[in-house]
Amino acid sequence: MPDSMPQRADYRHFQPIITRWHDNDVYGHVNNVTYYSFFDTAVNTYLIEQGGLDIHDGEVVGFVVSSACDYFASIAFPDRLEIGLRVGKLGNSSVQYELAVFKAGEEEACAAGRFVHVFVDRGTNQPVTIPGMLREALQRLVV
Repeated sequence: MPDSMPQRADYRHFQPIITRWHDNDVYGHVNNVTYYSFFDTAVNTYLIEQGGLDIHDGEVVGFVVSSACDYFASIAFPDRLEIGLRVGKLGNSSVQYELAVFKAGEEEACAAGRFVHVFVDRGTNQPVTIPGMLREALQRLVV
């Protein structure tokens, strides 16, 4: 668990997400596993749009090797969300993302998570140095 509640001002980029009816579980809130989908969508949208990641034909792809999420407040359909994104650590072939789920316009996070991508050669699955344009996009998110 984070030492303090994540705040909107702590993040460098935001990806809007609209919850869907089927995101809710039998308890009437968004199921915990769905948060990981939100994180994946926020990160990969940023990498594609800002870093030039080619998910279909590129030589380099990112594999998730670690992930976690802490929950502070419920969200439910039809909430509109904004996923805050920043980079906590940028290595040679890996990056640790730090993310937070905010209801649109709210300052305190409903959840905070992190995951690590290791970038690999698509053909060999061996780690590679993060390519230039992708690294530049990630560098803009470093805190």
